[in-house]
Amino acid sequence: METNLSVLALTALTIGSLHTLAGPDHYLPFVAMSRSRNWSMVKTINIVALCGLAHVLSSVVIGFIGIGAGIAISGIEKVEGTRGNIAAWLLLAFGIAYMAWGLYRLWKHKHHTHEHVMSDKKKMTFWILFTIFIFGPCEPLIPILMYPAAQHNYGAVAYISSIFAVTTITTMIVMVWLMLKGISFVRLHTLEKYQHVIAGATIALCGAGIIFLDL
Repeated sequence: METNLSVLALTALTIGSLHTLAGPDHYLPFVAMSRSRNWSMVKTINIVALCGLAHVLSSVVIGFIGIGAGIAISGIEKVEGTRGNIAAWLLLAFGIAYMAWGLYRLWKHKHHTHEHVMSDKKKMTFWILFTIFIFGPCEPLIPILMYPAAQHNYGAVAYISSIFAVTTITTMIVMVWLMLKGISFVRLHTLEKYQHVIAGATIALCGAGIIFLDL
């Protein structure tokens, strides 16, 4: 069992990183919002970590419930697929709404929004992202958990889940950090007034890519 557990742990680590790297929705929305909302790097990383934790734990909870109830892997994956569709549409809707808000700001030329309104909007932005990532599934995790679950080795299930979670969140943070550092060297002052529009369009494209291109 120890050999099998080592293989599963390595599989969880590999798939966790590749799953994250292959899904731009795991990092581009944070890069876009960090730039447009002028978040510090520390704040951005904290938000990425919280959303990543919600992303993984929601799938772990559903996996545990499904395994405990004796639901077949196909049934759990169906639930995860439905959650994925919801998350993708929420991401698309949020991106479009944020882009529309950015266009409205440009049209009205209002750069003196009341402080409490801006503060509320910043808080709302975090909770929207957090909610989207709660719905976002980690489909590759479920099959990895089935073997130790079938052996009723729930310690191993928790161990594999932890490796997958740490790998996924770490990869998300590293990608966001690298992209923000790279962008910081590019000074395009003419585009700064369009940063909210660009951020919204980026997020909307991530959602559309998942829905229509199955990214």
